[in-house]
Amino acid sequence: MSTIRWYCMPFEYFIGARYLRAKQKQAFISLITLLAISGVTVGVMALIVVIGVMSGFESDLKSRILGVESHLIVLRSGGDFTDHFRVTQSIEALDGVEAASPFVASQVMLRSATGVSGAVLRGIDPDTAADVVRAFDPADLIPTTGSGDDAPVPRIIMGRELARSLGIADGGSVYVISPRGMVAPVGHIPTMKRFRLAGVFASGMYEYDGSYAYISLAEAQKMLHLGNAVTGVEVRVDDIYKARRIGKAVVRTLGAPYWTRDWMGMNQNLLSALKLEKTVMFIILVLIVLVAAFNIASTLIMMVMEKTRDIAILKAMGATEKSIRRIFVLNGMIIGMVGTALGVSTGWLLCYLLDKYKFIELPGDVYYITTLPVHLQTLDVLAIAFAAMVICYLATLYPSRQAARLDPVEAIRYG
Repeated sequence: MSTIRWYCMPFEYFIGARYLRAKQKQAFISLITLLAISGVTVGVMALIVVIGVMSGFESDLKSRILGVESHLIVLRSGGDFTDHFRVTQSIEALDGVEAASPFVASQVMLRSATGVSGAVLRGIDPDTAADVVRAFDPADLIPTTGSGDDAPVPRIIMGRELARSLGIADGGSVYVISPRGMVAPVGHIPTMKRFRLAGVFASGMYEYDGSYAYISLAEAQKMLHLGNAVTGVEVRVDDIYKARRIGKAVVRTLGAPYWTRDWMGMNQNLLSALKLEKTVMFIILVLIVLVAAFNIASTLIMMVMEKTRDIAILKAMGATEKSIRRIFVLNGMIIGMVGTALGVSTGWLLCYLLDKYKFIELPGDVYYITTLPVHLQTLDVLAIAFAAMVICYLATLYPSRQAARLDPVEAIRYG
């Protein structure tokens, strides 16, 4: 049965398979073949692990950003607006929108007993912001009941680094000073009010942890003398990559005075840098596979030199140049396929082990993450495997062309 199966296949495949099984006197060619396979394996494995780690880093960074920021914000040209109830209801009625919540934003100064710092103050609605903000629980901003002298001090939540620079802990007092004050006979008087620290959040992003502070929407409107006005509406969508399309739908629904900003636009520089870094790393690591491709070319060139007499006999028996070329292309592609398959397998295994056991630790005082995040995407694996196979195929073109152009008369005479 085995003999019948071999003879039923095209003779190019049969001869190519025979050439890959080197005899004892051709052990050197066999060693070079193993080195070529190992080179492709290492290159593909390195590509998969590095791209998996970089994709994990990008995914982790996005989740941290979107834990503090909303997917979409709706603003009004000209500044604050008062019809936010109608705006919120209109936004929540759109397809793809999970939640919407009004907010107020302003630059303020924070003063504690031991320090002073500037901050971005955001007033949020504790009842509706829980579906939009994920870095902390907005319900912590709701004070306990009381009135008159027993009225509770309003609460504030701030980033960990901001609280550290002010030298306060949970339960400590901090004064919020706003330039939006009152005009008195003595001049402009800033507004100052005492708040109690209800908690801190740690997004891992210093930009947020060192500058953001949150109070309730009602307290922010009162302190900034906004009445019932808000700065904008934060929106959370079911698919973060459709935020821009949903933003356009919001503008069409609300009309011209309103405009939107999505999370990708607000973080465009950072996301572009990550994408560029991932692309450059892919190109650099492809060079490893390219080096392995030179080994494949070397293996095939030596095989052509070794099999010169065999090639001449085949051509004398009627084999065409296309058939000879196909034999050596097949040999090179088998080497590439074996190396790529081994590289994909070992790369996937390493990524799985990194993600499950997290045995590589990073110093927490240097990086915002303590272990390597891994997020391996099927599309990335397919792109790496395809690139490796294309490089291996290109490496077979010159040796196979030289074999096909061999003159059978000269080869037999001097072989």
